[in-house]
Amino acid sequence: MIRSILLLFTLATTVAQAQDWQPEAGFVSLFNGKDLTGWCFRVKTKKDDPKPGAILDKHDGKTEAADAGRYIVRDGVIAVTFPTEADKLTGQIYTVEEFSGDFVLKLEFRASVNADSGVFIIKPQLQCRDYLVAGPYKDLKAYKPQDWNQMEVTVKKGVAHCTCNGEVLEAALALPPLGPIGLEGDRGVMEYRHIQLKKL
Repeated sequence: MIRSILLLFTLATTVAQAQDWQPEAGFVSLFNGKDLTGWCFRVKTKKDDPKPGAILDKHDGKTEAADAGRYIVRDGVIAVTFPTEADKLTGQIYTVEEFSGDFVLKLEFRASVNADSGVFIIKPQLQCRDYLVAGPYKDLKAYKPQDWNQMEVTVKKGVAHCTCNGEVLEAALALPPLGPIGLEGDRGVMEYRHIQLKKL
């Protein structure tokens, strides 16, 4: 009985925190914490193609994308899984809005054991994983396994400086001039929250 009460209290606290969160001053939220409004599937393009793929399906008002449960909104997070029967095309979800110029992107992620995902910044993918197990950034000192970590990406003059909890992931990731922000589902469960962007 006590355990059930504690579980309900923890769930209620998590939901309340998700509802209370607001983007930092000057930032706009790319994820409303309730559903996939503003997110879509896009046509998959070649890696060296600088243009983003055309929009296939928008997910406005939906808490689950129509792809065998790969992208689900729950308790203020986007949970990303990788059902083995799902088509690789729907392994990526993107913002409808496209971004250019200088900006700062911040988000928090939590990776299950050995989870493998990625964050698409305009076009290139920044690996977002259970870093100490899955790499490539195995030497991070501040990464917190199976806990929330903050990724921050600062884009200036077409180059992104990317960090996790303040530690450098990529010092100078070259970007094309225009594109969306995206999330990938590849292995395990990844959760994302507090996705916010500020134009500089």
